[in-house]
Amino acid sequence: MNETLDISTLPAGHPVSIYSKEKELIQRLGEELQGTDPESEKQKFYNVFNQLQQIERRFERKENQLFPVLEHKGWTGPSKNMWSFHDTIRDQFRLLRKKIENSDYSEINQDAHYLISSIFRLLDVEDSVLFPNALSLLTEEDWKQVRKGEEEIGWMLPEEPAAYPEVKEEEEEEEYIHPSQDHTRRELTFSTENTAHYDEGYMTVEQVNLLLKTMPLDITYVDENDKVIFYNRGEERVFPRSAGIIGREVKFCHPPKSVGTVLRILEEFRKGTKNESSFWINFKGRLIYIRYFAVRDTEKKYRGVIEMSQDITDIKNIEGEKRLLDWD
Repeated sequence: MNETLDISTLPAGHPVSIYSKEKELIQRLGEELQGTDPESEKQKFYNVFNQLQQIERRFERKENQLFPVLEHKGWTGPSKNMWSFHDTIRDQFRLLRKKIENSDYSEINQDAHYLISSIFRLLDVEDSVLFPNALSLLTEEDWKQVRKGEEEIGWMLPEEPAAYPEVKEEEEEEEYIHPSQDHTRRELTFSTENTAHYDEGYMTVEQVNLLLKTMPLDITYVDENDKVIFYNRGEERVFPRSAGIIGREVKFCHPPKSVGTVLRILEEFRKGTKNESSFWINFKGRLIYIRYFAVRDTEKKYRGVIEMSQDITDIKNIEGEKRLLDWD
């Protein structure tokens, strides 16, 4: 069933065509990583490494969109074998990241070489086995469904791939799509200069500050070392703060009678036994809702706690519905 892969006749937005585009990017990043010294060019090495780890999007598309369709066609090999290969590469990324962050230069180059060799070997198997066989087994309708599901997962590519199937201009119609169902990746019509890329979207430091100042919440971020590293400066904070608390241990930022409770929350969050704690109190004639949330990174490692306080007096008194604007 194996065939020589030829994607020249496939539309630009076809899933296999997109995989091919990503392969070019992966190969470039792999070669760039191998050509970068992790000690003298640490930041560049780390940046390229992070870009290369976006291969996770590729793995997720294969595992959640392509493999299930192949299983339905009776070919279970990729789900059993290639998925395991993905997990091996994930482990290699995880181990190498720890060594980069710990500046373990004696092993970084060797581990990077093993990682890239594994990735390149996987690319070869994809081109020689996975994609040729998938093209033989799947119908055009199958590929349409695969591509539709990929919209939600995303790609490694810096720009959104072409539509598939291609939409002709005369067929285009404006229709309302609920935001929760809109997975289209659009060409950005605003500048991303001086912005940072968050999970979804881009913002400048100024925009982030404006957002946090405008939110009707008091937010304080305590890091994994129990030090206050941030609070938002809103117009009407429930509990006043000053710049002097930045860098201060959180146990010194609460009244003595509540310190024990705060320390217990931090302990349970750090151990992983709890992730949230809520309180509500009467303060100056207002009802205040106070919530603590454990902050964890992608590997579930404890990275601190967010404290959020909000005056919910008026919210609690809401009844019925309000659907009309009453500005006039």
